[in-house]
Amino acid sequence: MQIEAFLHEISRFFLTPVLILLAAMFGYALYCLGALLAEAVLRRLRGHGRRPLARWLHARPDASPERLELHVLRRLELQRIVSRTAPMLGLVATMIPMGPALVAVSSGDAKGMAQQLVVAFAAVIVALLSASITFVVQAVRRRWLLEELDGLIGARGAGHA
Repeated sequence: MQIEAFLHEISRFFLTPVLILLAAMFGYALYCLGALLAEAVLRRLRGHGRRPLARWLHARPDASPERLELHVLRRLELQRIVSRTAPMLGLVATMIPMGPALVAVSSGDAKGMAQQLVVAFAAVIVALLSASITFVVQAVRRRWLLEELDGLIGARGAGHA
């Protein structure tokens, strides 16, 4: 019985940090979405975006194509991490309150059960929204960066960079 109580306390301890992480991921996802929309507007107005790879390459003219590709991966890494870990953290934040909710059901405490379920469902919704937004942003940014990378590598091969 002690091991069950220990595991229950560990899971309760992690609820607050997981909820904080989910809130931060949601804020980050909204920031990424806003930045993507701003860049999309600039691309429409100017015909191309900020061209971050060209600026990076201009500062490092001797960089290899592999190093340039690694830079692309680094630029997308946090969005990829958020899109993959947010659903897992959402599941964690959903499951932790389910134990107390089940206890509340068994004791006839509908209000206690409802309070626990509100936290559980809100957490999974925020997590899935965060993952969805960052996944879409990452996919679009990846395409834009790869298009720019292709143009830069082609220009370098032709001796124009």
